[in-house]
Amino acid sequence: MRDPMKTLSRLLMFMFLSAHLAYAQTSTAPATPTPKPAPCNSSEYRQFDFWIGDWDVTVLNGKVAGRNLIKPILGGCVLHENWNGNGGFVGQSFNGYDATRKGWRQTWVDGQGGSLILEGNFANGRMTLSDKDTAAKSRANVVNEIAWTMLADGAVRQLWRTSADGGKTWAVAFDGKYVRSSRPQPTVAVR
Repeated sequence: MRDPMKTLSRLLMFMFLSAHLAYAQTSTAPATPTPKPAPCNSSEYRQFDFWIGDWDVTVLNGKVAGRNLIKPILGGCVLHENWNGNGGFVGQSFNGYDATRKGWRQTWVDGQGGSLILEGNFANGRMTLSDKDTAAKSRANVVNEIAWTMLADGAVRQLWRTSADGGKTWAVAFDGKYVRSSRPQPTVAVR
């Protein structure tokens, strides 16, 4: 005859171990992560993609102004510009869509200590960025406005205008045409 206490004790031990094993399996099993939406995947982030490329840049008279390499970085959230102008003038910019502000922003820095922070939007096939809001706060009070437009032949026109009177009258600072380069891409040294 079986001892009822031993049977009860075994039954309780079995239940305890089964519950413990079930808990251990659920608590240590990796949870299936909820897929996160891809960052920067809305159409607004693609508005400036027409500028991506390796470009030879000329001014209106056909004279070579320099070379510009624009690449998407940070998962396509930012366009990185690397400008190499004739005469040794170099600069870089970072361009991105700001979903909170519902607009684009460019931060430009160059090898001569210059910098610009431009904001704006894409409309009617043109990206237009300006520092009008921040220029009024600066001592120089010069407004910069730069517009990029894709041309029918796949080239891009960049028109940079400046105004010393808050946007009433404008002077052209740069009017360039970007044509895709057939030369090998330069090697960029990282320091």
